[in-house]
Amino acid sequence: MNAPIRTTCAYCGVGCGILARHGEDGRLLVEGDPDHPANKGRLCGKGQTLGETLAPEGRLLHPQIGGERASWDAALSHVAEKLSAIRAEHGPDSIAFYLSGQLLTEDYYAANKLMKGFIGTANVDTNSRLCMSSAVAAHKRAFGEDVVPGLYEDFELADLVVLTGSNAAWCHPVLFQRFEAARETRGSKLVVIDPRKTATAQAADLHLPIAPGSDVALFNGLFRYLCENGAVDEAFIARATAGFEEMLPLLDAAETEITSVAQVCRIEPALVERFYEWAAETERWVTAFSQGVNQSSQGTDKGNALINCHLATGRIGRPGMGPFSITGQPNAMGGREVGGLANMLAAHMGFTPADVDRTGRFWNAPQMAEKEGLKAVDLFDAVHEGRVKAVWIMATNPAVSLPNADRVRAALEKCDLVIVSDCVAETDTLSYAHVALSAQGWGEKDGTVTNSERRISRQRKVAEAPGEAKPDWWIMTQVARRMGFADAFSYEKPADIFREHAALSGFENDGARVFDISAYAGISDDAYEEMTPFLWPAPAQGVRRERPFQGARFPHEDGRAHFIAAAASMPRHAPDALFPLVLNTGRLRDQWHTMTRTGLVPRLFAHVSEPTLFCYPADAAAQGITRKALVEVETAWGKGIFRAVFDEGLARGHIFLPIHWTDRMTAKGITGALVNPVCDPISGQPEFKHTPARMRLLEPAHAGFLITNQSFDPSPFDYWAKVPLKDGTLYYLASLADDAPFEKLDRLSVTWYARGEVMELRDKGKSALRRVLVKDGVTVSACFMGPAGSVPDPSWLAQQMGTRADGAAAASLLAALPMDPAEAGAKICSCFGVSAAAITEAVQSKGLTSVKEIGNVLQAGTNCGACRPELAALLEQARLKEAV
Repeated sequence: MNAPIRTTCAYCGVGCGILARHGEDGRLLVEGDPDHPANKGRLCGKGQTLGETLAPEGRLLHPQIGGERASWDAALSHVAEKLSAIRAEHGPDSIAFYLSGQLLTEDYYAANKLMKGFIGTANVDTNSRLCMSSAVAAHKRAFGEDVVPGLYEDFELADLVVLTGSNAAWCHPVLFQRFEAARETRGSKLVVIDPRKTATAQAADLHLPIAPGSDVALFNGLFRYLCENGAVDEAFIARATAGFEEMLPLLDAAETEITSVAQVCRIEPALVERFYEWAAETERWVTAFSQGVNQSSQGTDKGNALINCHLATGRIGRPGMGPFSITGQPNAMGGREVGGLANMLAAHMGFTPADVDRTGRFWNAPQMAEKEGLKAVDLFDAVHEGRVKAVWIMATNPAVSLPNADRVRAALEKCDLVIVSDCVAETDTLSYAHVALSAQGWGEKDGTVTNSERRISRQRKVAEAPGEAKPDWWIMTQVARRMGFADAFSYEKPADIFREHAALSGFENDGARVFDISAYAGISDDAYEEMTPFLWPAPAQGVRRERPFQGARFPHEDGRAHFIAAAASMPRHAPDALFPLVLNTGRLRDQWHTMTRTGLVPRLFAHVSEPTLFCYPADAAAQGITRKALVEVETAWGKGIFRAVFDEGLARGHIFLPIHWTDRMTAKGITGALVNPVCDPISGQPEFKHTPARMRLLEPAHAGFLITNQSFDPSPFDYWAKVPLKDGTLYYLASLADDAPFEKLDRLSVTWYARGEVMELRDKGKSALRRVLVKDGVTVSACFMGPAGSVPDPSWLAQQMGTRADGAAAASLLAALPMDPAEAGAKICSCFGVSAAAITEAVQSKGLTSVKEIGNVLQAGTNCGACRPELAALLEQARLKEAV
C-alpha cells in the first residue's frame, strides 16, 4: 500500500488531521492523523467517510456559459469582459463576491485582493457571516482584534467548561471527546446553556435551558455575582482593562438579581445560582460559544457579555481558561485572516485610512476600497434591488443557506450576471448561473486552512480532479490577468500566495496586530510542501507566543481589553396568535451544510433520513400530530413540509428544523426559506435561532416509498425526500389529494418488474400496494404505497437491496420487517451501524449499565464518540422502564 498523505478534514472548525491513501482497489482510505495536534488520531463519522465523497458522478466537469460547455479560455475571458463592462458602466460597487469557509486560505486571499484592491469594492462577503461574524465583532470590541485567546488543550486543563449555544457533541465531536476524556480523569464539570436538551446537554453536570435570547441577562447577572462574591481580579482590571466603570450600574440593577435573571431566562433560580457559584469558585474555567450565541439579532452583545465575565476575573491568557469561539467551517478563520468579510481588510486590518493606505501600498493596488462592503443579507438584497449587477458565488449555496431564501432566489433570477464556481453539477444556486466554473473540491487542491484554535495546517492534494476542474485561486488569477491586473496576480502555485499573505501580515505591523505569520514570508516551495501545523502568531521578529494575551496586553490602541456594557433584550420578532411557536434551526450529527458532500454517503442518512421537524410532544398532540406524520411549518417568510419527530428536550412552544435539505433532496424542506432575515446590527449575522412559526398536520391521501436503481422523477408528488443507497435510491413519497402520482408510479414500476421474481400484495379497495422485485435471488427494488400510516418504515428494507433473499428472509421483505428486531430502526452509531433497537436489547438482555459496557459489547460509541450522549439516554430510558 502506498504511503499516506497528510491533509486536513473538510468539515467543521476543529480542523482534524487526516492520513489519506489509496487502497489496492483505488478507493481513497481515510483515517485520523495521530500526530496532528487538533485530533490526535480521532475522526468523527463524517470525517471517516470523506473518501466516499470523491466519486466523479455528479461533478461539474467543465466550464459552462449559458448552460453550454465552454473552454476555460472562453469562460475566463467572458467573465473578465462582463465584469469589466459592468464596472465601467455602473461602478465597482455594482459587483459582489460571495465566498465560503470551504475555500482554502490562498483562494480567499486571491478573491479578497482582486475585489478590494483592484476591482475597487469591499462587496466581498462569505457564508462565514452566517456562523461566526458576531464572535468576530465581539472579539474586536473587547480585544481590539479578532483573536481567539485559547487553545484546545484548555478544554482538557479546565476544571469547568461552559458550553453556551453549542451542541459540540454533534457539531464538534472530536473536540468534545477530548474534553470528555479529560473530564473522566480530572473530574471537570460541564455546564451547558441551551434552550434544547441536546446530546451535549444530556452529558452535562448542569443544563440551563434558558429562553432564546436571554443570554445577555444571564451573563450580566453572572458579572454582578462575581463582583459581589470576591471573584474579580482587581489588579488585572486596573492594569489590563478599560471601561469597568461603565459596568458598575449592573451591580445595582434589579434585572441582574438572581431571581430576576431566572425570570427572564425562564428557569429555576437554583439553576442560575449553582452556575454562578461554580464560575466564581473555579479558577480554570472556559466558556465556549458557537452558533447558538452568534446567530442572533444581539449575537455580538451576547459574546461581549460572556467575555466581560472573563475579563473581570482575569481568567484569560492563561492555561485552562478564557472565552473560546468554536467555528463551524474548516477554514472560517482562514477567511477572517485574509479579510474575507466585507467589513475587514487582509491581515486583520480594517477600513481606517491608515490600514487602507498600508494595504494599498503593499498590493500596489490601483483602486483600493475605502469603506466597508455589503454583508451577506444586505448583499443579496442589493442584488434583488438591482444595485448589484454581478455576483460571483464560490463554493457555497446561498439559495438554500441564507434566511428568506425565496427572496435570494428571486434576486438571482433577476441578476444581470451570476457566476458560480462549484465542484458539484447540480445545486440550487447553480441553476441560476449564467456562467458555471468547474472548481476542484476537497482532496484535489493544495493550500492551507486555519482551525478554531488559530492552528494553520496544510491541505494537500490526495486525488486527481475529474474533467477540467481547476483550483479556485487559479480561476481568480486568470480572470484578474484578463482584467488587466497581470502583474499583481502572477501566482503560479499556492505557495506564491501564502508567502505574500504571510508577508502582508508582518508589513508595518511592529506588534500592533496579533495576527502575524511573517516568519513564513520567505518559506521555500519545499518547506511549504512539508509544512507541519503551527499556531499564530508567528512573527519573523520578536517572541513567539502560542497563547495570546499572556502579558495582559491587547491590540486596542491603549493596550487594554475593553469591557462592553451590553443591555439585555429579547429577539426582535415575538411569537403571537398567528405564529405562536418559536422556530430554532441548526445542524444534525451526520450531515453537513447543504449536503453536496455528505449527501453522497448512504450511511450518513442512517441516523436521520428525511427533512425532520423536532417538536414537543404536547404541542404535537394539540395539533393532532403523531410520530412520523407529515407536518407543514409556516412562518411569515415561507413554508415547508417535514416529518414529525417528538423531542422532549425542547421547551414547550419550541420547534427545531435541521438546515441541510435542498430542492435536490426534497420537495419542500428548505429551512432557510422559513427563517426571518433580521440581523445583528453590529455583525450583520442573521437570527437563525428565533423565528415565530406555526405548524399543522397534513393528511396525505396516499403515502409510501420507492426503492430503485432506475431514474425516477418524484416531482409530481406533494412531498418527496431522496436518500442515497449503496445501490440505488430510496424515495419517500406522499400525495395530499390527487391519486394520479401513485397510479403513474404503479404503471411505471410494472415495467421495472418485468424480469425477475415479483412478490406482491395488493388491496384494490384501499389502493394499497406492496411490490418487491428479486432477480437471481437478490433484492433489487421495492414499491410500497397506500393510505397514510399504512406503509411500514423502509429503512430495513432499503438495507436489503443487493443482498440475498432466500426462504424466510424473502417472505419478510413484503412486511419490510427484519427477522431480527435488533436490525430495525434508525442507526444511533453511524460508525458501526448499530441501531437503537440493538442497543436497547443488549442493555436489557445483558444487564449493561454504562456507555463503556455498551461499547465493549456492540462497539457503539467507541470511535468518534458523537453518539455517546444518545447511548446514555437509552440507558436512562431502560432504567426508568425497569423501575416502573
